[in-house]
Amino acid sequence: MESRSHALMAGFFTIALITLATAFALWLGKDRIQRTPYMIATKLSVAGLNLQAAVRYKGIKVGNVTDIDFDDKNPGQILLKLEMLPETPVTPSTYATLGYQGVTGIAYVQLDEDANLAPPLVQKFAGIPLIPLRPGMMQNLEQRGMAILNQTEELSKRMNRLLDPDNQKSLTSAVNTIGTAAAAWQGVPAKLEPVLSTLPALVERTKDSVNAFKAFANDASRMSNNINNLANKLQTSDGAIAKLNQTVEQIGDHVTQETLPAINTLSREARSSMRTLNLAAETLNERPQSILFGKSAPSPGPGEAGFVAPQK
Repeated sequence: MESRSHALMAGFFTIALITLATAFALWLGKDRIQRTPYMIATKLSVAGLNLQAAVRYKGIKVGNVTDIDFDDKNPGQILLKLEMLPETPVTPSTYATLGYQGVTGIAYVQLDEDANLAPPLVQKFAGIPLIPLRPGMMQNLEQRGMAILNQTEELSKRMNRLLDPDNQKSLTSAVNTIGTAAAAWQGVPAKLEPVLSTLPALVERTKDSVNAFKAFANDASRMSNNINNLANKLQTSDGAIAKLNQTVEQIGDHVTQETLPAINTLSREARSSMRTLNLAAETLNERPQSILFGKSAPSPGPGEAGFVAPQK
C-alpha cells in the first residue's frame, strides 16, 4: 500500500514538474515587445510563404507574417497580416516584394522604398494600414521567361516556314542568282581597265581647267578692282561727274538769268506787234478808203458839236 502511495506521489511530482517547466519555457519564450500590425492585400502568387515567415526592411528583420488568409469579399485576393517593430520606418513610399532564401525556396517579405511612389498611406483593411505588394524577382523571371518562350516558339514557327520546301527552292534560286552575278562581276574590272587608264590624263586636264578658271577669276577680280577705282574717281568732289554737274548748273543759271528774260521780252514785243497788226487789219477791213484819204475823224459824241442822236 505504501509503495503505491509513493508511486502516486512520484507521478504527481513528475506531472507538476513538467507543467512548471512548460510554463517557465512559455514565459521565457513570450515576446513582450509591442508590435505594429500591417496588411498586404494582393492577387499575386505567394508560393513558399509560410506563417512566421520573416519580414525584412532593406535586409534587416523587423517582424513576422502572423496570418495568411483569403479575402471573402474579393475572390482571388490573399490577405497577409504582418506584425513589425514600432520603430520600423514605414512611409507612404514603402512597398513589399517576396524574396527567397538561397535554394530552399522559403519565402520572406522584403520591404523597400520607392522615391517615385509617394501616395498617402490612407488605404486600410479592417483599420490596419495596407502595404502594396509588387512582383518580386521570381515573378518577373517567370513572366519574362514565358515571354521568351513565346518568342522562341514564334521564332521556331518562322524558321519552319522559312525552311519549307518551296522557300528552300526560292533560297536556292537566290543563291544561284547571286553566284551568276558574282561571275559576271568578275569581268567588270577588265571592262573598266581602259576607262581607269584614261583617268590620269583626265585628272591632269581637270587640273589645267581649274588653273585656267583660277586665272580667269584673278583677271575678273583685277577688272572689278579697276572698275571700282574708276567709279571712286568719278564720284570724287573733283571728278568728271562733279565737273559735269557744275557745267550743267552753270548752263542752267545762264539760261535762267539771261536767255529766259530775253525770250520773255521778245514774246511781249511780238504780242504788241500782233495787236497792232490786228488793229490795222480791222481798220482796213472797215474803211478801205483810208488808204487813199487817211484816217477819218471819229464821230462826235454826246454833248459835242455835230452829235446826232440815233433815230428809234
